[in-house]
Amino acid sequence: MMLTKAGEYAVRCMLYLATMAADEVVSRKEISAARDIPGPFLSKIAQNLATAGLIQIVKGPLGGYRLLKSPENISLLEVIEAVEGEIYLNECLLYSQSCKRSACCSVHQVWKSARAGLRETLGRADLAGLTHAEQNAAICGDVEGKQAEIDRIPKPRKLRPTEKEVK
Repeated sequence: MMLTKAGEYAVRCMLYLATMAADEVVSRKEISAARDIPGPFLSKIAQNLATAGLIQIVKGPLGGYRLLKSPENISLLEVIEAVEGEIYLNECLLYSQSCKRSACCSVHQVWKSARAGLRETLGRADLAGLTHAEQNAAICGDVEGKQAEIDRIPKPRKLRPTEKEVK
């Protein structure tokens, strides 16, 4: 279970817009360059964000995007679900009829609880708080240089399945 590139880019875009003055229109090109988002992909993501009522798309030579709500009133959950759809960890949470065991399945309650916890956490994180935290982190030093160091760390290998997983 991982966030897609669309979800990641939507968060990057919205965090960038959250740093701008209220009602400021920011060009797609500026956001794309500042947040390392492919321009055509950003256009598609922006359509989803606009449909969700989070941004306005302004047409024309001075066009671009602007937030429709203040950063304090936009949660990370809203941003992610605008492009990813509502978060479900398992099909049985979306369609109870998808599993005949839902009513008696012990794991069903774990999925339900985990989903609720994730949605609650993402719902509490607003763009204003995240932008503030990101600005403080940037003060600590060269973020890109540190990311380059992190990128050089070898990714963990997938381990062989345990006996329980095989059965």
